Amino acid sequence: MTEDKNKVLKISTAGSVDDGKSTLIGRILYDTHSLTDDKLEAIERNSKQRGYDYLDFSLATDGLVTEREQGITIDVAHIYFSTPNRSYIIADTPGHIEYTRNMVTGTSTSQVSIILIDVRNGVIEQTKRHFYINNLLRTKEIIVAVNKMDLVDYNQEKYDAIVKDFLKLAISAEYKDQNINFIPISALHGDNIVETSPNIPWYKGKSMIDILESIRIDDNQTDAPARFQVQTVIRPKTEAYHDYRGYAGKLRSGELKVGDAVTILPSFRTSHIKSISFFDQEYKKVSKGSSITITLTDDVNISRGDMLVKTKELPKESKQIKAKICWMDNKPLEARGTYFLQYGAKVMKSKIKSIAHRINTENLSQTEDVNQLEMNDIGLVEIQLAQDLHYDKYVDNKESGHFILIDAKNNTTAGVGFIQ
Repeated sequence: MTEDKNKVLKISTAGSVDDGKSTLIGRILYDTHSLTDDKLEAIERNSKQRGYDYLDFSLATDGLVTEREQGITIDVAHIYFSTPNRSYIIADTPGHIEYTRNMVTGTSTSQVSIILIDVRNGVIEQTKRHFYINNLLRTKEIIVAVNKMDLVDYNQEKYDAIVKDFLKLAISAEYKDQNINFIPISALHGDNIVETSPNIPWYKGKSMIDILESIRIDDNQTDAPARFQVQTVIRPKTEAYHDYRGYAGKLRSGELKVGDAVTILPSFRTSHIKSISFFDQEYKKVSKGSSITITLTDDVNISRGDMLVKTKELPKESKQIKAKICWMDNKPLEARGTYFLQYGAKVMKSKIKSIAHRINTENLSQTEDVNQLEMNDIGLVEIQLAQDLHYDKYVDNKESGHFILIDAKNNTTAGVGFIQ
């Protein structure tokens, strides 16, 4: 196994009603021996009570479905499983259009998305919406699982037609650098889930688990520019550390090492990294995702929300940005509306200058001349900021290219934005 063995692969799932998403997740948990004994016994008992001659694996997630049907808000349900080679987290998100915001939430942190398609229905509007969101969020790895092949006698022509239709979506998409794997499955019977199935001899690819095992977890993004935002300034009130000034936070992307020339934003003061530590551990070099404390060779005035970047890797700077917004609030986003924009630890006032268009995720068309975005709408907006923002475009750096909008009156998260 490679260096990925100790890393966790994050997966999001998407599928329309009755496409078999719950059954697929339950089947994966069962076949990887990730179900607890009491959960497995409950599935066996309930399946018998319902008169099934098979195990209904959808019962493994039925509790979540019931809660959703009762109107209880569940943004994303996280489900954990593992194989001898790797650990996984599934972000189980509802696929209905009214839960677009939930899907964006779950997909935004995932490295892989499994899009389920019922072979009897083919590529439908929901499929297009799910693919568009994954494309918007730059999900690198896509697995298109054509499910319920057993109900069409494992017909290859029906499967091939779906692959052809889906590839048309990929050709018209904005983000072209996606790896798309197609796989015919029966989640109910376990065909092509852990092992390739003799019922589908014409399929020459890998099983779903083998595909997941083969995906490289490129979590460091060492080619991305270094972005370190200060969460806390550490000034110990002790005699031994009287002159100590450390800057704690999380390296959002790239790499930093001792000796690097850095620029502090927004002041544009410069210095060099003197030390990098985490508690009592010292490091010469760190990569994306590291929670660390940095000291500098110079005494520089730095506050929470300031950003340290390599002097030769400066981000963009502006008081005006364009962003694709997924709106999450019951109260619509309106042109001229004011919100707090939170970019990591930095918060500033902002105003919606204009709404360029709303994106119809069913067919990727755009509706112009709109003056508001309703809950679950996605649109392109122009935002005026109260002060300069130092940022990257989302397409260039996912970790430093997004933000949230906060309702100034009730302090709730109203929307998430992806900088264009």
